[in-house]
Amino acid sequence: MENTKKASGRDVGKRLRAQFIAGIVIVVPIGAAILILRWLLLSIDNILQPVAQSLLGYTIPGLGIGITVVIIYLAGVIATNVIGRRLIRYGESLLARVPLFRYVYTGIRQILQSFTTREGGFLQVVLVEFPKQGMRAIGFVTSESRLESGDKLLNVFIPTSPNPTSGYLEIVRESDVIRTSISIDDALKMVLSGGKVSLREVTDRLAAQS
Repeated sequence: MENTKKASGRDVGKRLRAQFIAGIVIVVPIGAAILILRWLLLSIDNILQPVAQSLLGYTIPGLGIGITVVIIYLAGVIATNVIGRRLIRYGESLLARVPLFRYVYTGIRQILQSFTTREGGFLQVVLVEFPKQGMRAIGFVTSESRLESGDKLLNVFIPTSPNPTSGYLEIVRESDVIRTSISIDDALKMVLSGGKVSLREVTDRLAAQS
């Protein structure tokens, strides 16, 4: 009886830790984004309010927010324009020459593109043996290459749940993964829900392998 209580206590402790860690994974990125956005708004507001005061004789509440929204919109307009894309590529080529910044900028940009483009920037959804033998995880193929032997290697991004913007990169042979016809959107829904949104094809493919 005492052993049962101890085991139950350990289970509760593990569940509480898992839930707490999951909360950190969700809250920290959101908090960081809010802090960055707040800093941007206040910085623009601190620059423009004195200008408005000197020109108009009074400050304009919410000026920083309005200008930030306009800047973001204009950046989007430029990014979708042919000339704008060329300017952005030129700017990125300049940033790529900065030793440390280029890795940070490129990494963040690729992650954001992966989750904002129509097909997520991923080629296919696969099932990968992870984190140990006998277990499978949902992975997204990001690129493919061939060895001199002819074997195909896949770069597979394995997202964490419920925050898919972080994860692990595995370089595996094609023979070591299970390819699926699951759409990127459906796979992301399963990851975001922590498995509550279950995909029938996943269980079917695993059953076929056993």
